[in-house]
Amino acid sequence: MCGLFRAKWTDEIHDEWTRNLIENRPDLSPEKLARTRQLMNAAVPDCLVSGYEAITPGLSLPDPDDNHVLAAAIRAAASAIITFNLRDFPDAALAPYAIEAQHPDEFIQHQFGLDQSLVVIAAQRCRARLVRQPFSVAEYLDCLERQSLPLTVAELRPFSGVL
Repeated sequence: MCGLFRAKWTDEIHDEWTRNLIENRPDLSPEKLARTRQLMNAAVPDCLVSGYEAITPGLSLPDPDDNHVLAAAIRAAASAIITFNLRDFPDAALAPYAIEAQHPDEFIQHQFGLDQSLVVIAAQRCRARLVRQPFSVAEYLDCLERQSLPLTVAELRPFSGVL
């Protein structure tokens, strides 16, 4: 969704999501996940945050293993951390840095409010990239719903004819 937001992450965040995914999905190979990581970095210019490491020890989140995420957000001057894990990013811990935690569904809904057409185009492109295992529009929306994105699905459903 070009121009609506700037996605940022770190190599440490990559390491964390790949480690967790391999643990939960042993059917996925580390090589495929390394390729996904490479494609993500190539697709998003200036996505990697560095120089955040010194900030990490001074932070205090409920799960200290998440301090690096907040440190990277501070270093990147981010206004939000997009995560399904809202519990570990409480408002009180983020407020001093003018950062909020947002559920991905809420984040997409906000993007929808900024530019509906760009979100619909992004959904079209995502569905079109499912070449090996193509989904019908209904299957695609069901998949998004299973991934805890009911608000997104409600926003996209009226555009089923163009998805």
